[in-house]
Amino acid sequence: MNQHFPWPDERLIKAAQDGDVTSLTAVVVRSQPHVRKFAISLCASPQDAEDAAQEALIILYRKIGTLRATGALASWMFRIVRNECLRQVRLLVSRSNEQSVEPEASAEPSAENAVLHRLEVERIAAAVCALPRDQRQILIMRDVQGLPGKSVAHSLGLSNAAMKSRLHRARAALRHSLAVTDEVADQSVGEAS
Repeated sequence: MNQHFPWPDERLIKAAQDGDVTSLTAVVVRSQPHVRKFAISLCASPQDAEDAAQEALIILYRKIGTLRATGALASWMFRIVRNECLRQVRLLVSRSNEQSVEPEASAEPSAENAVLHRLEVERIAAAVCALPRDQRQILIMRDVQGLPGKSVAHSLGLSNAAMKSRLHRARAALRHSLAVTDEVADQSVGEAS
């Protein structure tokens, strides 16, 4: 049996944009398998993927009228899912950073420091999201969520040694990615001076 479901056609999308509730429902239902596939490929965990897919479908339902070109539904939904996955990683990284801050250092940060912190969180989240799925999953589970190594290995169906090896590769890839963005930023600053 063929599991391929086509995206909604432009006529159906246009009717949904014009407020036809039946068409709108059909667009959401027909988009769901594609949105879930995007989310699974982009998010760190199955739960994050499910959350991102649900959020993306809600946005589709509420904001289909803002879609400029009916033929751009797939790329629009991909961007929504990607942004939702990035938002989830940013939240995890931000929570992780907040938990690691010492109590006496919890005074209100300056506006400049708050912006710099947010930019750093964005940069780390983007680098984590750019990792291959297997590396992204293991890095988030182990380093961001703080799950024990044995739990991570078990939940991913890996031996402890395989989990450690994959985690090492993920950390190395993340360090490399962040180093590259640091070099680009340094070059940009040097050129601007």
